[in-house]
Amino acid sequence: MSLTKAKNASESTTTQTLSVNNIEVVYNSVILVLRGISLEVEPGKVVSLLGPNGAGKSTTLKAISGLLKAELGEVTRGQIHWGEQRLDSLSAEDVVRMGLVQVIEGRLLFRHLTVEENLRVGGMVYAGGRHIRDDLERVYHYFPALAKLSRRVSGYLSGGEGQMLVIGRAMMAHPQILMLDEPSLGLAPMLVHEIFDIIRDINRQEGMSVLIVEQNARAALELADYAYVMEDGRIVLDGPAEQMRENEDIKEFYLGLNQAGGRKNYRDVKHYKRRKRWLG
Repeated sequence: MSLTKAKNASESTTTQTLSVNNIEVVYNSVILVLRGISLEVEPGKVVSLLGPNGAGKSTTLKAISGLLKAELGEVTRGQIHWGEQRLDSLSAEDVVRMGLVQVIEGRLLFRHLTVEENLRVGGMVYAGGRHIRDDLERVYHYFPALAKLSRRVSGYLSGGEGQMLVIGRAMMAHPQILMLDEPSLGLAPMLVHEIFDIIRDINRQEGMSVLIVEQNARAALELADYAYVMEDGRIVLDGPAEQMRENEDIKEFYLGLNQAGGRKNYRDVKHYKRRKRWLG
């Protein structure tokens, strides 16, 4: 069966906008982690969420996907909408059924199962698994390496192979929006380039929206249409990715380049926080 026929089993082209409107997130009823976060992912667009460790990027994804509840977190202010549907009061299972699928950081796999068995588990979310055969072909089209590894026990995969598998497993659920948490983490630059190229192909061929959390700002901004920068639980800068690549603060503090085009020496940035114009 051709890829076109496999896709026609259910069109995944996204037609709705994800809107996060001024949300606050609290853990354990005490710890305020997100402070008035607002962002949008328009249909078919790739949006990157950048920032250092502890900025609140992963918490933002979990607020959208409904996974906060498993970590004693909750949205205490603001709203999250998928089109006309409000998400922040739904369970993670209901959010997945609506087509919002998060790939969690760390490449969590059923390590005793084979590659194909992992994919089949992901396929059970969509239409009770009735399209698994077609969906396997669709995933193998984007990740031919997985087709060759289909019978391998997933616990023996490399980091790059495991990352391909968790993204492929998410695709089996026919996401309208694919949310990726640090897909480049721990991977060699060549593998990062390959995986980001595949994500770009999925976005273009499927019309699927993508929200990607990344510390690799260079790779993320090359992929994205729009980007947000987070620090200390707030959005501190946003704009079209092309503009962000040319922003001097982004160049210096996230791409490691100073105004002269050289590599920034981070031992010389004691003025780091006070120089950030966007924090004013």
